[in-house]
Amino acid sequence: MTPTETVIRCDQIMAHAWMVRTFIKHSPEVEDFPELMGIVRAVFDTARALETRVTDPAGYLHMLRKKIGKLRTAAAEFRVEAPKASTHTNFQQAVISMDACVQELEHILQATAPSAKRNSLPTESTEPTD
Repeated sequence: MTPTETVIRCDQIMAHAWMVRTFIKHSPEVEDFPELMGIVRAVFDTARALETRVTDPAGYLHMLRKKIGKLRTAAAEFRVEAPKASTHTNFQQAVISMDACVQELEHILQATAPSAKRNSLPTESTEPTD
């Protein structure tokens, strides 16, 4: 994947997360379970930070690396809190969706991780010297 294609794919994943955010934010259950707002805030924060860098793939991935931990934590908390709010299929699917979003973003970050420094060091020659 090119750097531009990587940003496009991450934006597609974040659009999916945004729809989960919208569903939770406007669900009546959020009034009785304010803990659900954690995922709403984390998706909003991540999306807003990334959207300012869509024309700079390196900056975009750098920001995503900074934000992925908070998004991962919010998704884990959402996985625990959502079933307390409702066992409806929509909530179950929202949990699955957020877990998939985080997993795919992490996979992309692993695939685009900077090479280890040892790979950039010159290798010693095995040629015999005179």
